[in-house]
Amino acid sequence: MSHALLALVGVVVAGMLLRMPIGLSMLLSGVAYLMVKGQDMGLMVEQVGNGLYNSYVLLAVPLFVFAANIMNAGTVSERIFDFCRILVGRMRGGLAQVDILVSVIFSGMSGSAIADAAGPGLVTIREMLKKPEYSRGFAGAVVVASATLGPIIPPSIPMVIYALVSGSSVGALFLGGVVPGLCMTLIMMAVVAWIARRRQMPREEPIPLQAWPRIIWRGALPLSMPLVLLGGIYSGAFTPTEAAAVAALHALVLASVVFRALSWRAFWGVVLESARASAVITLILAGSFMLNYAFTAEGVPQAMAQWVDGLGLGRLQFLFMVNGLFLLLGCFLDVSVLLLVFVPMLLPAAQLLGVDLVHFGVLVVLNMMIGLIHPPFGMLLFVIKALTGIPIGEMMREGWLFLVLLLALLVALTVFPQIVLWLPQTMGYGVAK
Repeated sequence: MSHALLALVGVVVAGMLLRMPIGLSMLLSGVAYLMVKGQDMGLMVEQVGNGLYNSYVLLAVPLFVFAANIMNAGTVSERIFDFCRILVGRMRGGLAQVDILVSVIFSGMSGSAIADAAGPGLVTIREMLKKPEYSRGFAGAVVVASATLGPIIPPSIPMVIYALVSGSSVGALFLGGVVPGLCMTLIMMAVVAWIARRRQMPREEPIPLQAWPRIIWRGALPLSMPLVLLGGIYSGAFTPTEAAAVAALHALVLASVVFRALSWRAFWGVVLESARASAVITLILAGSFMLNYAFTAEGVPQAMAQWVDGLGLGRLQFLFMVNGLFLLLGCFLDVSVLLLVFVPMLLPAAQLLGVDLVHFGVLVVLNMMIGLIHPPFGMLLFVIKALTGIPIGEMMREGWLFLVLLLALLVALTVFPQIVLWLPQTMGYGVAK
């Protein structure tokens, strides 16, 4: 390892230990690298500028963030919640089942696990905690687990970022997440049904039939968003990036004009929050472009590919190694950092072993979603704790079965790639090799 690369790694680690924003740490590490190499500092501006402004697909990220925040600020979450109560509310543990179904629907609008947990998840937690049969830990565990559906079922912000670094088709990645997302949904609903039966949870009171038309009508317009979004992408009416703009406009019109649930003050708050979240992501992106330049200049991805080849690993062994790596790193690092820094280093090895990049992308994103819910630093656990005050220990005691079965699904997807690739191939998308 060269002195310049040692300086880069040292500055990143020091920044993390000092709790500096990770994007800033990455940029400073780039400065340290160029200083030790004796290269012009203008190179950093060139790398960051070219990376940010030549990537059309990146426009989708702030637009999906804005759409999710608009949905949370309006009455959309409540409308979807009431609609789902008609479908599954009468099952044992009905409110928990409603939360899972709401997450499936909301995932077709936001593409963000955090937005799912902070929006619809908060609505269902409040409803569950009104009833004595739902413990705090159980309510939090269900919401945390179901929020992982957001980036798996399309659209997905992490998959957009993965497409940027891998060159894979965004449309193929979105389709690749459908079947795994539905499998996750069935697993979660089965866990809730089993727990509800064991604890003899009562069924919810039925919603009067005369109230159904009003509830269905209130939920119909929000439900149209995933249909417009995905229908437009796969019919060829617009690209995934353009779909993000359509999603943002659709959400804004519904919340402000149709529902009249978005005041100017609330709208300004949404703009500020969306700008803040987008700025955080952009800072990490800027730092990652510099790190990727340094790693490429030092031959790190090629060295990684040669090292893996020297180990004599097969495709399956390599994928299990990647699973273990990302599950470990997911305890400590942000999703964006994992996607932008570690994935590019592994891609040459994956291609060398003939791993399909769409399959690899879905596995990586699922790994990171599991990382959001397992201790000690699962971000979704901290989000729910901050919003509701539910202790993380209580959520983990109630949520261990969700985690175990999601890990089992990860193993199944690793061993049987056609679970991921069947739908993209059926829809005519080529797979990236």
